[in-house]
Amino acid sequence: MSAPTRKRATRKSRKPAAKPLIGWREWVVLPDLSPVPIKAKIDTGAHTSTLHAFDLSVHERKGRAWAEFEIHPIQRSRRESSTVTCPVLGFKQVRSSSGHSQRRPVIRTRLLLGESDLEIDLTLTSRDEMGFRMLLGRSAIRRRFWVDPGRSFLHGSRRPEGQPERGTVKS
Repeated sequence: MSAPTRKRATRKSRKPAAKPLIGWREWVVLPDLSPVPIKAKIDTGAHTSTLHAFDLSVHERKGRAWAEFEIHPIQRSRRESSTVTCPVLGFKQVRSSSGHSQRRPVIRTRLLLGESDLEIDLTLTSRDEMGFRMLLGRSAIRRRFWVDPGRSFLHGSRRPEGQPERGTVKS
């Protein structure tokens, strides 16, 4: 009597989806917070993404923490502004590049980058002295994008109307 034959499990080989290539800085939109594009620095050295929040306050409503803040998406301008109120997921202790530790509220929101529509976690802080309104950290880009540190704005220039390019003077 012959041994029973086993049916070999067929495995469909899944070709990995092509990851979009992004530069070290890109225009992004946070549609749940503001319709105005924000210039973000892709920061592979930062674990968490961070958004510059003006006049940030955290308060409790019905037993849950809520953040209220303003977004000024255009660098060195308060012309465009959105006031946002959203639930806080929690708080994260973050060490800045200067070595200072800070407890920051964390929110979850949608991010549009090129053709990608993602849900990401963001910490909120005052980035007044920094060059970018937003840092996009490793947790947001991991397994989703390839980063070319020698290139910028690979998904187009979404600079808002009236915002001059760096080094140009608006006449």
